[in-house]
Amino acid sequence: MLITTLASHSSLQILHGAKKEGFETGIIANYSRENFYRRFAFIDNFYSYSNEDEAVLGINSFRNSVFVPHGSLIEYLGMDRVSKITVPIFGNRKLFPWEANQHKKMSLLERSKIKVPEKFEDEEDVDRPVIVKLPGAKGGKGYFLARTKEEVKRGINDLLKSGMIKDKSDLIIQEYIVGIPMYFQFFYSPILSRVEITGIDIRYETNVDGLRRLPPDMRIDPTFVVAGNIPAVARESILPSVFDYAERFVNTTRELVFPGMIGPFCLESIVTDKLDVVVFEFSGRIVAGTNLYTYGSPYSWLYWDEPMSVGRRIAREINLAMERNKLAEVTT
Repeated sequence: MLITTLASHSSLQILHGAKKEGFETGIIANYSRENFYRRFAFIDNFYSYSNEDEAVLGINSFRNSVFVPHGSLIEYLGMDRVSKITVPIFGNRKLFPWEANQHKKMSLLERSKIKVPEKFEDEEDVDRPVIVKLPGAKGGKGYFLARTKEEVKRGINDLLKSGMIKDKSDLIIQEYIVGIPMYFQFFYSPILSRVEITGIDIRYETNVDGLRRLPPDMRIDPTFVVAGNIPAVARESILPSVFDYAERFVNTTRELVFPGMIGPFCLESIVTDKLDVVVFEFSGRIVAGTNLYTYGSPYSWLYWDEPMSVGRRIAREINLAMERNKLAEVTT
């Protein structure tokens, strides 16, 4: 069995973990990045491409393989091309269209009775600070803050003029919750029938995280492009409510997007000064913040008592499924 992925995002962790679990590995890399990935001995096979159509051919060329998706997959290749992947994909490929649509994404959280920020359907209704977000996994690019409906309108017009969006209906306008960001990483195992917490991270964003270094009299509008990740550990008293959210979310996806959540996902949250957890977004696959924990997070050790990155956890789930002749339960 071969485990493959697209060269980007969390691919090194995915393939390093696969090798630790005894799998042969393969990577689909753009020619411009191939030399970098050839530096790592745990990558056994390479397929190099020059355009997105060739990338899909590369993914499908690896026979007897399982392809592991991550956040760059749809952003780089687009939904039409991803739909042409014919090899088994780890996880639920039916979730991809939900992740690509901010409104459908939030509906899954709302149906799970998870506390979320108030959403404004029309910029005319904005009466408090908001954040305006683009669809897809853009790493925060194009997001902006606004205090009034006039600022929202100006920001949306700038996005339309720049070509970053084609229609304002693609956007989501959310109440800006004051608190600290904490991205809670989970893994749902269909084989073991349990939700595991695999880590917590904070996104390191430019330039909003750099503004604190400026004197108070210098005003610069913040941007939210993710450049890195910082590890975090939550107060233990927060975890029961977060687990409750995660389990509700797993149940909702099973009802609405069968077979539901498989493997890693992330509840991207703000923790307020009252220690309420407000979830403003989810990721339905491995997130780049898990790259902090190649040797395992403080939480993954609690389950396995050995180094367990999320990349390795994916490969462990595939191994467990193969041992039980249940590979179809973790792939689509």
